[in-house]
Amino acid sequence: MIHIREYMMLIFSLFGAISVAQNLPICQQLDSGWTFKSENDSVWLEARVPGCVHADLIANQRINDPFIGNNEQSVQWVSETNWEYQTTFVLTSEQLEKSHIELNFEGLDTYASIFLNGRLILIAENAFRSYQVNIKEFAKSHNTLLIRFQSPDNPEAKSAQNLPYSLPGGTRVFTRKAQFQYGWDWGPELNTCGIWRPVTIVAWDSFRLKDLYVAQNEVTEEKAILELQIFQNSTIGGFVTYEVSINDSLYGTFQNTPGNGPTKIPVAILNPDRWWPHNIGSPHMYSFKIRAFDQNGLLLDQIETLTGLRTIELITTQNNDSSSFFFKINGVPVYAKGANYIPQHSFQPLVTQQDYAQVLDDAVHANMNMLRVWGGGIYEDDIFYEEASKKGLMIWQDFMFACAMYPGDSAFLKNVEAEAIENVVRLRNHPCLVLWCGNNENAEGWHRWGWSTGRSESEKAKIWSDYLTIFDTLLPRIVSDYSNLPYHESSPVFGRGNPKYLFNGDAHDWWVWHDGYPFEHFEQSVPRFMSEFGFQSFPDIRTVSYMQPVGTLSLESQAVKNHQKHHSGFETIHTYMARDYEVTDDPGDYIYVSQLVQAHGIIKGIEAQRRAKPYCMGSLYWQLNDCWPAISWSSIDFFGHWKALHFKAKRAFNNLLISAKISPESVSIYIVNDSLAPLEDQLHLSLLNFDGQFVWDTSAIVHVLPNASQKVFDLDLTRIDFDPISTVLSATFKNQTRLMYFLPPRKLALKNDEIKTTITKKPFGFSIELRSTTLQKDVRISSDSEGHFSDNFFDLLPDKPLKIDFHTKTLSHPNLTFQSVNSVHARIHRD
Repeated sequence: MIHIREYMMLIFSLFGAISVAQNLPICQQLDSGWTFKSENDSVWLEARVPGCVHADLIANQRINDPFIGNNEQSVQWVSETNWEYQTTFVLTSEQLEKSHIELNFEGLDTYASIFLNGRLILIAENAFRSYQVNIKEFAKSHNTLLIRFQSPDNPEAKSAQNLPYSLPGGTRVFTRKAQFQYGWDWGPELNTCGIWRPVTIVAWDSFRLKDLYVAQNEVTEEKAILELQIFQNSTIGGFVTYEVSINDSLYGTFQNTPGNGPTKIPVAILNPDRWWPHNIGSPHMYSFKIRAFDQNGLLLDQIETLTGLRTIELITTQNNDSSSFFFKINGVPVYAKGANYIPQHSFQPLVTQQDYAQVLDDAVHANMNMLRVWGGGIYEDDIFYEEASKKGLMIWQDFMFACAMYPGDSAFLKNVEAEAIENVVRLRNHPCLVLWCGNNENAEGWHRWGWSTGRSESEKAKIWSDYLTIFDTLLPRIVSDYSNLPYHESSPVFGRGNPKYLFNGDAHDWWVWHDGYPFEHFEQSVPRFMSEFGFQSFPDIRTVSYMQPVGTLSLESQAVKNHQKHHSGFETIHTYMARDYEVTDDPGDYIYVSQLVQAHGIIKGIEAQRRAKPYCMGSLYWQLNDCWPAISWSSIDFFGHWKALHFKAKRAFNNLLISAKISPESVSIYIVNDSLAPLEDQLHLSLLNFDGQFVWDTSAIVHVLPNASQKVFDLDLTRIDFDPISTVLSATFKNQTRLMYFLPPRKLALKNDEIKTTITKKPFGFSIELRSTTLQKDVRISSDSEGHFSDNFFDLLPDKPLKIDFHTKTLSHPNLTFQSVNSVHARIHRD
């Protein structure tokens, strides 16, 4: 191995400063000329690759959009049909002369037989795997590629027949594809198929770089000790020179004769800029580039990867009957704030890079620092993890198993093993990734949902043994062998069916919603890490109108009802609404109030969990986004509209949170500080009525420790004369003001009055100043122009102007409309 500085500079002058001779692999993407048809049809239609059959049928006007009305039911035949995709492609003489010609399928969904020039070359059966075939011996200049997709019905039925018992989850458990396509309580049953990721051809001679792993052996503030592991295909007999560049600067050159294993190159970086979650530091990224040369200085191949340098630990310390669950980044405990993420579209290939950037921006703008990629969806595209890493978002990654028990035969295990290795290897350089979790709720379902009821002892033993083989043996071994990330067997450790959920590991709390518990339950039952809790609401009224494009909008229409996939969803929303809000019959107001109900409950949970820091170290609500237009638990609807929850989560997830425990007799004020620096300022508290008149106020200098939650003030309400139906408590610290109420919104004596505005044109759109003579609760601004408001669903204090930015491309002054709890109450009582 050579790493003398003078030799490095000589190599750089030879290979970097002049144009070097090359014999690089030739890459070709097969993304054009595709057609498709059903197995028994004779007419070929134009297809998009990457894509899926439902999207292609919609584009060819052969089916109606299943996202509209009741169309979902009319397209179920698509998943019961076998489909064929075909294209032709040309290989140049240069490609044909290469020693290796590899046909690479990055994603086939799911049961597929692949034919090249009439010859069967591959049978695929896993949508989460890529497949490579060396076609050197039978490739020609002009080629025909045919892919036959089989409906999953037959292979699933055959697999089920081979078991003497049924498995919880149904026949979907036998197929390695996105489980949500079979239908969920927030998503449609649209079990699609197709070439959902790119098809490429790579031709090379004696050498090809396949992967570059930056193994981080030690990362501190003073130094980073790394090992670059270079994986290659090579038939070269002599040595290869590897030129290593970091952030486009030459680091060194190294020589090695490629063997069976990876080439390993040690790298040391002094005083590294480490990667941090965006809310406590900078998510710094490093670029590592390898160029490989043969003995004659011929450039054989090159590869580059971006990564961040950081340490990650999952701390699960056992203390008597309690077990912690939190993450340390670079040795610092980090409170996880965020949501659960599902696929952005039922037809995944339609998700664009802009869609990925937008949803992750939306998470960052809401002060989230973690998303949990839920196990019933997909291992996301590389762009998702690249963007998350650049934005400083931590990613909790489930393996793709959810709410079921899975088989344990050798063929299934072999398939899962290949899937897991490929995805762990593919994602391991992304610094955003902080955890691999085996599954979503499988263990919880087996132990506490009655899945084992009525089964023989031998049957129960076999099903549980198969579970342990996958989630307690196979997957943790793969994570350990191929990465340096922690592994968690199943989320949650305990659910609501076991009282231990409050004291051990991560928890899913569904007493609220599924069991009808009041929102106050969240304040009384705080676990060590809340990885799921949620409540539904309607999406934006424009999204509801998309569901029902014809006729007067009605929330009772069958078109709208089809987009509610929970069996008691409408009733549950209504029940909770009646507890805390006045119920309206107006569709627009009902949609608005449903969002307030959702936000009201989830924010109670977030604040209680953050106040309990460091006992509780995570708050991830269900769910961030939607895969279709739906009445669901999301805080951002399918078309990207922020619901009330997302705006309010932005405030509740801020590094500085002013929060309170309120009872009829007292108020305890807490300040939560997630930053790594202490805070000191004057805390100002005041009681004022809804007309703006002060009832009581006080001030005190407050010191808050870094990365901590502190109770900073106790207020005895019995000593103050005020009317709770018309009084608000205002708390101000570090230029942030929080308003807190003593009664639910339906009991507040809110007055209806006009909201006056002053609108000023700005380069980004418009600045809007709002003013009212009375307190306006939960003001929602809307516009007929497309754009995004910097804040919404906010409280407006009397005679205190508030400025909101409206980011829009429209040039004319926007037509604004307002809703508030005040106006809804006024319309109810007027009618």
